[in-house]
Amino acid sequence: MAGPQIGWLDLLLSVLRSTSTKREAKSYLSRFTPTKRAQLEPSKQITILREQSHKKQRYGPSRRNRSGVNLGDLYVHTAKAIDDSPVFTQNTVREPVLKNAAEPLHVALVKLRAPQLLSAATLDGIGHTLSQLRRLGLSSVVVLDCDTQHNVSGKTQELGDWRQVVVHQADRIAASIDYHKGPGARRLDNIIEVGVVEEELVPTVSVRGKARVTFRELLLAPLRRGVIPIIPPIGYTSGTQIAVSVSSNDVVLALAREFAGIASSASDEDPLKTAERIRSLQSQISLDKLIILDPLGGIPSWDRPDGAHVFINMDQEFRDITNELIGGTNVTVLQKQSQDLLLGQKVVPSTSAGDTASFEPAKAEDASLQPPAPDALKVADTGISLELEPHLRNLQLTQQVLTLLPPTASAVLITPEEAANSDRPSAVPFQASGVGTRRQKNPLIHNLLTDKPPYSSSLPITRLTRSAITGHMPAQSQSYPTTFAKKGMPVTILPDPRKSPWVPPRPGSPRLTLNHPSIDLPRLVQLIEDSFNRKLDVQKYLKRVNDRIAGVVIAGEYEGGALLTWETPPGVVDDESETTRLRMVPYLDKFAVLKRSQGAGGVADIVFTAMVRTCFPNGVTWRSRRDNPVNKWYFERSRGTWKLPDSNWTMFWTTEGLVKDKQTFLDYEGVSRGVIPSWVDHHAVPD
Repeated sequence: MAGPQIGWLDLLLSVLRSTSTKREAKSYLSRFTPTKRAQLEPSKQITILREQSHKKQRYGPSRRNRSGVNLGDLYVHTAKAIDDSPVFTQNTVREPVLKNAAEPLHVALVKLRAPQLLSAATLDGIGHTLSQLRRLGLSSVVVLDCDTQHNVSGKTQELGDWRQVVVHQADRIAASIDYHKGPGARRLDNIIEVGVVEEELVPTVSVRGKARVTFRELLLAPLRRGVIPIIPPIGYTSGTQIAVSVSSNDVVLALAREFAGIASSASDEDPLKTAERIRSLQSQISLDKLIILDPLGGIPSWDRPDGAHVFINMDQEFRDITNELIGGTNVTVLQKQSQDLLLGQKVVPSTSAGDTASFEPAKAEDASLQPPAPDALKVADTGISLELEPHLRNLQLTQQVLTLLPPTASAVLITPEEAANSDRPSAVPFQASGVGTRRQKNPLIHNLLTDKPPYSSSLPITRLTRSAITGHMPAQSQSYPTTFAKKGMPVTILPDPRKSPWVPPRPGSPRLTLNHPSIDLPRLVQLIEDSFNRKLDVQKYLKRVNDRIAGVVIAGEYEGGALLTWETPPGVVDDESETTRLRMVPYLDKFAVLKRSQGAGGVADIVFTAMVRTCFPNGVTWRSRRDNPVNKWYFERSRGTWKLPDSNWTMFWTTEGLVKDKQTFLDYEGVSRGVIPSWVDHHAVPD
């Protein structure tokens, strides 16, 4: 088989082995399928555009109408001769600008840390993966980080040996890309300028930087030809043009600002012209992804058995993870406080009325959770260990870049070894257990096709094999599994479990209702009805749940949500006694996602993860009709299921060891059988 055919076969196998559904495939095709013209070679595209420009100049509009005078049909018989005649002018005729002449370039910013530590085989695999991404429609711009001690931008240092190292590593990566079929790669070490921090269009100080791109066209020209630019961390001072080292993070931010069209501009520029210029720049480039290839892998998490964050919703989790990394607020302590008050354990009486009366929602803008400014996150100030400092810098960089980009953009933090996985036969034996029954795939190819992490963040870790989590990482590796991040959306949790853990209500304590001013009841009802495609009997529903509500989780602008209640099992008298409280069942009454958000953006995972890890870490139960197509999704995320005999319901739960506790199991079953639906058409669909 010929070489090009083998290359296409590898690429097709990568696509076919992905877990993309029809919905995900449609989303990928809508974003990355080029037009017929864009499918041609870059040189042919330029030829076509040039011919179109000449035709517009020569044939249209007719030169007989350029005077601005309507001559009617006076010269109708000689029109063709006039249009076909040569043009003699003293000055060059300016060719008209063709708006939207080319498709926007889909680009990924790739930061490669410590390439000098990578073997030739790993670099070859990375080159192969980047070539595959380009053929799938995503071009890459690679930024090197060869200094494991995090050099500082603008600091002049002995460039001799250091510059030789970074140039040599850039050439190594370029050679690994050139080896595979395609336009190849090119080193660019003269496009970054280092100066003072300027005023940018984005007011957030964390996205400003001393580095900026000086020759935009020098960067875009190879990208248009399909060439992958390799940018070493070398810059030149704005005044004296002296070569200095530049922080790779500053280079990435400079490129992100340039691609986003929000680089610094003249302060006296007309706002309308500024807006038009930004739109023009953004129409040329679509920065879709940030990829960080770091030997350390993803962002560590001490709350997960696999040791890493699978998915990060930046709007919701950035501050918590930052505080965790710098030794501040540790969410595990907060969850432990909640677990100590859960059912079946000794209940400690509240020492403050505010512990149960606080119905303030948990939001990302909580001032008590504000992290230090990025520039203040220094080892000496925070006491963060040297092992965790690179993770913190990667987290900061991810948040800063995603802040500049549309909500559809995403980031992947992964080890170079995982990125080098090319779906070729592996020495790792095939494992078939739990959910991880599919053959290993390249996480970057999978992410491009699905815009999702390798596995869902809301999946219980017990349902995944070790190989599904770590992929092809060595057994003794100190790396963390892949982390996928998006700007995401804020999550509102009412009441805030960090202030008031969700426990059964005590006698005389205030009860949360859906009429609370922090809850937009009409939007909540619209969310439920849109998700279930059924009309809710609002008054009947309020009458049933208003005295039982444990809490409400809302994602974004009511794009998704969960309503959870405390239910009393059949045969238990609801007298607010301590015995009754210990028997109350945590129940997921409604789990809803808008139709337009289903399967996209991870809304369902965001809501479910907040529910089972923050609100009810010790377990929750719910039910679903047996023919509900969502049951497969529920099954993968539950610890157990039970098809209730003589009914159309399936019961799910996340409570560990439930089947060993007969009384609690029977309570769960009784609640699942006894909850009466509150739909207007509840007779139309038998339950």
